[in-house]
Amino acid sequence: MGFLVEVSDQQLRREKEKARELRKSRWWSQKTAAGRCHYCGAEVAPAELTLDHLVPLIRGGRSTRGNCVPACKECNSRKKYLLPLEWEEYLQRLNNSE
Repeated sequence: MGFLVEVSDQQLRREKEKARELRKSRWWSQKTAAGRCHYCGAEVAPAELTLDHLVPLIRGGRSTRGNCVPACKECNSRKKYLLPLEWEEYLQRLNNSE
């Protein structure tokens, strides 16, 4: 893994609460209305899209509109703690191995 940031349990709890609030917002409803995963482009029922942090909370990311995107459950689960550049490299390696 690349860089690590010390993130306290308290900070993680605070950011997760902010993410819960974002998911209830009109902004999130508009982001998910198209029903498309930010990463793979798959069409997904809006209610099934998950909120993914581009820069993961555990890596110092925040629950802000600029850092949150709709993702299908598969992409969100596979991305885990990766940064956007690391995720792109992972996808390229997957595509090259096929």
